[in-house]
Amino acid sequence: MIYYGKQSIGNEEVKIVKNVLRGKYLTQGPYVKIFEDRLGKFFGSKYCVTFSSGTSALYSLGKALGWNKKDYIITTPISFLATSNCIEFCGANTEFVDVDPNFPTINLDKVKKKFFELKKKNKKVVAIIAVDYAGVPCDWKGLRKFASENKLKLINDNCHAMGTKYYNDRKYAIKYADFVSQSFHPVKSITTGEGGAIITNNKRINNLLKLHRNHCIIKDKKKIWNYNINEIGHNYRITDLQCAIGIEQIKKVDNFIKKRREVANLYYKHLSKFDILQLPPINKNFSSAYHLFPIRIKKLKESTKIKLFKMFEKNGFQLQVHYKPIILQNYYKKKYNIDIKNFKNSIFYYKDSFSAPIYPNIKKREILNFIKLMKKFLKRR
Repeated sequence: MIYYGKQSIGNEEVKIVKNVLRGKYLTQGPYVKIFEDRLGKFFGSKYCVTFSSGTSALYSLGKALGWNKKDYIITTPISFLATSNCIEFCGANTEFVDVDPNFPTINLDKVKKKFFELKKKNKKVVAIIAVDYAGVPCDWKGLRKFASENKLKLINDNCHAMGTKYYNDRKYAIKYADFVSQSFHPVKSITTGEGGAIITNNKRINNLLKLHRNHCIIKDKKKIWNYNINEIGHNYRITDLQCAIGIEQIKKVDNFIKKRREVANLYYKHLSKFDILQLPPINKNFSSAYHLFPIRIKKLKESTKIKLFKMFEKNGFQLQVHYKPIILQNYYKKKYNIDIKNFKNSIFYYKDSFSAPIYPNIKKREILNFIKLMKKFLKRR
């Protein structure tokens, strides 16, 4: 079965993991610092803290920023649950705004409208979390300007976009956002199995993040047996085994992205002529890392979508949808009494779209077979 994504692991990763297993440290050792330094260099940041997952990284950031029940954070409903769940874990309030009509990145105009609506009600908006969905960057110039004007923290949930270029700059994420979150799940640009990171230029928050990933323990420098905590934290440490894999993976990231773009180009070449399909946007201002390749079939009925999934499954392809809008989850619907009429673009995108397979090691013949099946399906409609 061919899935939408898959890790690419070589002999280099196997070799370095063996070295770690034979060494002194399995966790809290030298490979963690080496991996963090490599990530900081890749993104052009002063600091980087790694975590056990992208979720624990983003949650720890919220705790380090002191989010509480008086705070409101504006974000998108088209993302994995972790983006908004981390706000909720901190006891803060999640405020969703709809996405753009042509592709599900956060809509800047709706961000502005929501901010001023909340401000009029004397609600304290403290941050914006925007997601570079599928590797396509948001309007970061506009978001940065608005965040600066209104003294908001700007967070790039960049888990889909390691390797994306914005205005020909691969280091754009930390250039425009105050904080950048990453995930190293197996389907991402690089993997450590599970893992995540926060990239920043803020030394104070960087130090707090290091505390929060290790129970908030403050060690006594003179008496190594003594330690204290001023608040409770969690064990969100990443291991040396994981970071060793990451060190080898980051060496390969340019090649991984190149292969993903080759797959994307095959899709564009063979499917862009179908007016009924909407493929990820191509724009001179950015080049996507293609974490996902979402295809939208305009006005797709649910019954037809079920047939589509069954047909591909019968032929060895397991399709997926990214994502069910978070506003449709029972927890958020009940807590915030969400009116889905305000999220038409998100709902339409969810109903019409699915993710085609795209990863570095997928074979050309497999992609061409997928395209052949897609054409066959479209002719039957």
